[in-house]
Amino acid sequence: MAEPRASRSDVAGLFDEHGAELLRYCAGRVGPTVAEDVVADTFLIAHQRRHRLGDGPARAWLYGIATNLLRRHRRSETRGLRALARTGREPDVSDIAERAAARADASAQTRRLAAVLAALPARQRDVLLLHAVAELGYEEIAATLGIPLGSVQSSLHRARVKLRAALATDPDADRTAPGGSR
Repeated sequence: MAEPRASRSDVAGLFDEHGAELLRYCAGRVGPTVAEDVVADTFLIAHQRRHRLGDGPARAWLYGIATNLLRRHRRSETRGLRALARTGREPDVSDIAERAAARADASAQTRRLAAVLAALPARQRDVLLLHAVAELGYEEIAATLGIPLGSVQSSLHRARVKLRAALATDPDADRTAPGGSR
């Protein structure tokens, strides 16, 4: 595996190389304000644990740290997604749903997508969002989450199946059907 441009012990170099993409990923998950804190904490932890990096890919290692920190915000994320599903307005998480919808080629409303995301098990949601928002490949997701490649593939498949099934139903069918109330 090729050595990153920055030295493995040079956390400032790793920040220069990966900081912006980590911030985009985190902002898509928890909003820009919290994302800045998560990214700062990610690099603080990376500095504290820089001896653990070894020969693995620095990008996946940093995404793993960030994803673990984001799990601390899971309750807020889930509450926000549920609020988005109910109201259609939640500035901190609407960007997640919009990006995931575009990436998954979904044509359904953002509220339904947010409801499905909120209902996904944590691993499936993490895999889906690392793939859709952070644009990581399967191998990088496996390294990031510390799970086998097959688990990444099956989790992503299951998440996609659930998304497609939920988005294939038309919640307006009763209102638009002949004889239905409008």
